[in-house]
Amino acid sequence: MSNPTPGYDPTSEQGAQPGWGAPQPPGYPSSGYSPAPSYSGGAGPSTMGPADAVRSVLTQYAVFTGRARRSEFWWFFLANFIAGIVATIIDAGIGYPVFQIVVTLGLLIPGLAVGARRLHDTGRSGWWQLLALVPLIGIIVLIVFWATEGDQAPNQHGPSPKYQPAGGYTGY
Repeated sequence: MSNPTPGYDPTSEQGAQPGWGAPQPPGYPSSGYSPAPSYSGGAGPSTMGPADAVRSVLTQYAVFTGRARRSEFWWFFLANFIAGIVATIIDAGIGYPVFQIVVTLGLLIPGLAVGARRLHDTGRSGWWQLLALVPLIGIIVLIVFWATEGDQAPNQHGPSPKYQPAGGYTGY
């Protein structure tokens, strides 16, 4: 039978070296190596990437129930903002705001839906979005609500999308 490592013989006195699973002789200095602790945790909460967030919001186009993570809301907000800028640049080139109107109308409902789901994650009703109608103060309060971390435990709007069990988020 061949040896696992050239020159290593676990049956000989010389082959039993520290670090190869053999006990260390008395007085032999420790190698300083200690085994890594066993990993007992799960994957933990991860953030949602930009493509996943936009896909999630657009596949739930007019779903006003359930909860949305902060990363889902803010990535969609950024994508919506960039789409608006691109539409404005295109419209400046053609001289008529047709793309800007299409983008605004096309993303209005999913924007309201993800905003309501984000508020649901913090335990609030989606109707709080009407605060945006109050000049200046309303949008500031909404930004604070949207930026607040959601409830870890399930609330009246469903389980937390961030701290979900191993089975996954059902999105009801």
